[in-house]
Amino acid sequence: MRSRLKVFSGSSNPTLAQSVCRHLGLSLGKALVTRFSDGEIRVEIGENVRGVDAYVVQSTCRPVNDHLMELLLMVDALRRASAARINAVIPYYGYGRRDQKDKPRVPITAKMVANLLTAAGVDRVVSCSLHAGQIQGFFRLPVDDIPGQCFFMDEFRRSARKDSVVVAPDAAGVARARLLAEKLRLPLAIIHHERETGQRDPVVVGDVRGKSVIIYDDMVDTGTKVCTAAEAVMAYGAQEAEAVCVHGVLSRGSVERIDASPLQRVVVTDTIPLEGEAARSPKIHTVSVAPLLAQVMEHIHRDESVSRLFP
Repeated sequence: MRSRLKVFSGSSNPTLAQSVCRHLGLSLGKALVTRFSDGEIRVEIGENVRGVDAYVVQSTCRPVNDHLMELLLMVDALRRASAARINAVIPYYGYGRRDQKDKPRVPITAKMVANLLTAAGVDRVVSCSLHAGQIQGFFRLPVDDIPGQCFFMDEFRRSARKDSVVVAPDAAGVARARLLAEKLRLPLAIIHHERETGQRDPVVVGDVRGKSVIIYDDMVDTGTKVCTAAEAVMAYGAQEAEAVCVHGVLSRGSVERIDASPLQRVVVTDTIPLEGEAARSPKIHTVSVAPLLAQVMEHIHRDESVSRLFP
């Protein structure tokens, strides 16, 4: 039955795709992903896929438009080559931050990308810690969203102490941080920003004095949010602070900001490959999503429960 499962990769994160294949005991499927001279993307599947259960591993990270188009073209190529089922494995779902119309005349980009994937011929989507749970409802097909805390449970069990506190860096991340706090049986604190009153210094709601703080979020982009949270909890008497974020977007200037902050370390996953300064920073550590991602893919292939894999 395993012979009917094939894994392919775009150019966004081939190292992760290779690691997933190692855990599955498979070789990465043959696919050519290059560019024509004018920049158009050229995709060719290099082996027979008729009747197979195909998985395309592709994070839609920077450069997001190129990687998204690669994914769409690979899905179309597999569909036209008669793959039985096409599963888009998108560890980092780009354009997911705009998941609602919060002001006039703006797009809902998470929904637009869902429409594109559906139109291309995707049968199922697998992702890691979508920015908002409602994104699953944007698809008319099955979506398996792996909860972010699942990737860090072993790390938390090694590093979390009895005096640790889980901190949500803002109101939007409270539900995510609360779930982690419940899993670890630790107290929860929240960083509250009084923007309406003009107060600049954030308020820490909860007891962090003398505590070891775990700031938890789904992504770290500019680094401003987690660094501000670290400064706030230290001002409220925390003993030490670290940040744990699923997706290390780490845009320009973020690494310098993190290195200069009171954060002892920032733990991210390999849903987005670390490059340049991010890969060299002594404060940034990586946990791989490959082992759990491989298990999820195997369970889907066997039509077995996926949720029971999540601790």
